Amino acid sequence: MQSDIKAAVFVAADSPDTVVNHRARLRGMSYISSATAGSIVFKDGASGATLLELKTPAGVGQSDVIIPDQGILFSNQIYCTLTNVTAVTVFHS
Repeated sequence: MQSDIKAAVFVAADSPDTVVNHRARLRGMSYISSATAGSIVFKDGASGATLLELKTPAGVGQSDVIIPDQGILFSNQIYCTLTNVTAVTVFHS
């Protein structure tokens, strides 16, 4: 299925909070890690199920994650918590 991709930037100062406030498919992300190992957790709404949790390495750097096929469907909203991650750019449709 082809669809337009949008981007949303989410920074650690806002964490935890909603990144996309509607039904959406997470297609990929780009994140900046910090000097300490951390994590990026995506939930389907603030009190919803955890649909993706990524562990990030110790060391300042940038990494990209591509989610194959149709991506991950968030029925309500994409809610994110960053731990020892500076920022994440979320690509969604």
